[in-house]
Amino acid sequence: MRRARLLALLLPLIACSSSGGSGGGGDAGGAHCELATTLQWDGNAPLIAPISDATHNLLAVKDPSVVRFNDKWHVYASSVSTAGAYSTVYVSFADWAEAPTAPMYYMNQTSGFGGYTAAPQVFFFRPQNKWYLVYQAGPPMYSTANDLGDPTSWTLAAPFFAGTPAIVTQNGGGWLDYWVICDTASCHLFFTNNQGHWYKSKTSIDQFPNGFGEPVVVMQDANAGRILEATNVYKMNGTDQYLAIIEAFDQTSNNHRYFRSWIADSLEGPWLPWQASGSYPFAGERNVTFEGTAWTHDISHGEAIRAGYDETLAINPCNLRYLYQGADPMAETGGDYNKIPWRLGLITQRE
Repeated sequence: MRRARLLALLLPLIACSSSGGSGGGGDAGGAHCELATTLQWDGNAPLIAPISDATHNLLAVKDPSVVRFNDKWHVYASSVSTAGAYSTVYVSFADWAEAPTAPMYYMNQTSGFGGYTAAPQVFFFRPQNKWYLVYQAGPPMYSTANDLGDPTSWTLAAPFFAGTPAIVTQNGGGWLDYWVICDTASCHLFFTNNQGHWYKSKTSIDQFPNGFGEPVVVMQDANAGRILEATNVYKMNGTDQYLAIIEAFDQTSNNHRYFRSWIADSLEGPWLPWQASGSYPFAGERNVTFEGTAWTHDISHGEAIRAGYDETLAINPCNLRYLYQGADPMAETGGDYNKIPWRLGLITQRE
């Protein structure tokens, strides 16, 4: 019955109310909105590019996480140097028009962030009245802060797990792109492994960030490119449903990066495909339109603009916006992923 109910909900528009937002500062108005049966997006020129200085020679900025708090956008993202070294950066600005000129703070200037860090996710955890920065330093790590806007204030990295879970090792290792979302009872940690596996672990909300159990495989695909990386999971405001998107590439997208999507009425699943192929993507070259010549053919690792900033990760499923990484398709990389000159752009759902 539950699966039949979910299938019935996927066919029509999914009605919701955009009022209420998430408990962490929902910024929507009181109008009702709907998740469209299909998505079309409008893209713009890159908004955030790498900024170098005397000690940071950057090639790329990628993997952003973004929240709106205290009348500012706060973006934490990965950076890649010309030597292929990964780190993390922070920018903030009041309006997207200011993004291209916003100063960039290099997180390796913060104690404990001097080594490899990448793929950050930021949110406010209401039960503890703290900001959390989740990121990969190999395994999933986290830091906390009282002031989101002070990138020097994050605590030293701490692990979610004592070691690599057995199921990750059994499936070839390589876990990455960690994503935390909480409901009223539990906090769930999602991740992938670049080998076609999508995992989830959970702990009770009163134990977070401790107590995560052995991960389970949520979904897998024999074609590893179809469940690749960059998991996002959101609560859809005004509904009892969740939206998951995962980056992929395959023949349906001409091997360009795009996002597949699924919908469930619980973080435990089942997850049913919504827009889930390169020819019918959540976001990809097929449904993103740019003015003039497209500056990128890839819609890659990013984050949706949330309705708030807390651990429930609520979004309003209409007027969607998504901050993503793209790259010049003519760039010379020699086939090296770490030589791709990623930039951050914003796509907006077309009405």
